[in-house]
Amino acid sequence: MEYTVSQIAEMVEGTIEGETNRIITHLATIEEGKEGALCFLQNPKYLTNLHSSQATAVLVPIDFMPKNPVTPTLIRCQEPYLQFVKLMRQVAKPAKPKQGIAPTAIIEPSASIPDSTSIGDLVYIGANTKIGENVTIYPQVYLGAEVEIGDNTTIYPGVVIYHQVKIGKNCILHSGCVIGSDGFGYLQDNEGKHIKVPQIGKVIIEDDVEIGANTCIDRATLGTTKIAKGVKIDNLVHIAHNVSIGENTIMAAQVGISGSTRIGNHCMFGGQVGITGHVEIAEKTQLGAKAGVTKSIKKPGQILRGGPAQPLEQQLKQEALQRRLPELFERIQALEEKLVKIQSST
Repeated sequence: MEYTVSQIAEMVEGTIEGETNRIITHLATIEEGKEGALCFLQNPKYLTNLHSSQATAVLVPIDFMPKNPVTPTLIRCQEPYLQFVKLMRQVAKPAKPKQGIAPTAIIEPSASIPDSTSIGDLVYIGANTKIGENVTIYPQVYLGAEVEIGDNTTIYPGVVIYHQVKIGKNCILHSGCVIGSDGFGYLQDNEGKHIKVPQIGKVIIEDDVEIGANTCIDRATLGTTKIAKGVKIDNLVHIAHNVSIGENTIMAAQVGISGSTRIGNHCMFGGQVGITGHVEIAEKTQLGAKAGVTKSIKKPGQILRGGPAQPLEQQLKQEALQRRLPELFERIQALEEKLVKIQSST
C-alpha cells in the first residue's frame, strides 16, 4: 500500500495535525510503529507508546490533547479503532486464486459455475452444486452434491462441505472447517449396541456469516441446522444437529452446543462455553468463559458465568466466598476446639 496522510485523512473523514504529504506504506500497532506506519490510539493506557512512537501517522480521537510533543502526524477522527479496522479491510486483502478454474480442479458436469468464480487447485465440486458470483474457493476444498454457495463468499483451503448444504452471500469459511457432517445420533438396542440414527437433514448458513478454522457444524437428523445472518464463530467450535443460532450472535473458541438447542439474536459466548441439548437461550444473553448451561435461559439480556451458569452478581458473590474458605475453615476449627474445652470442663 502507498497513501499520503491527506488521502488517509480523507478516507477516515479526519483532520490533520502535522505534515500532510508524508507517505503511509503499512499498518502497525502503536507499540511497533516505524517510519511509513499508520497506527491508532484509542485506549489511554497506550499514551506512552504514542510519545515514543516513530510511526508516520496515528489516528486519534477528535478531542485528544497530547501532554508532550509527538513525532507522528495526528489524524483526528471519530472512533479511531473503527476507522483503522475499515482501512485494514480495504488494504489488507489476501492473495486469492486467479479468476477461473485451476487445471487440477474436478468439477462435475452438472455443477453451475459462473465465469467470475476463482477455483484453486485440487478442488472438488459435486453434482448439481451451484456457485454464486465472485466466489473464491482456495485449493483442496471439497463441495458435495447439491451444495449452494452465495455471491462473494470466500472458502479457504481444506474446507469440507457435505451434500445439500446451503451457504449465503458474503460468508467466510476458514481452513479445516467441516459443514454438514453427521449429527451424533445413536440408539441403544436391547443388547447394548449403539445403532446409528441416519442424519438426513440439512444445514443452512445465511448471509454475512464467518466460521473459524476447524469448526464443525453438523447436519440435522431431520429438518435443518441453521446459522442466521451475521453470526461470527471462532475456531474449534462444535455445533450439533438441529441447533438454531440467531442473528448477529458471536462465540469464541471451543464453544460446544448440543443438539436441538435454540439460541436467540445478538448473544455473546466466551471461550469453552458448554450448552446442553434441547434448551433455549434468550436474545442478548452473554455467557462468560467456561460457563455451563444446563437449562433454558428465558430472560433476555442477562450476563451469566460459572457452571452451572448463573447471573454474574450471584457468581461473583460465590467466588468471593470461595476465596475465604481457608479462613472460614480455620475459624470453624478454632470454634470446635473451644466447644470441646467447654464441654470437657462441665
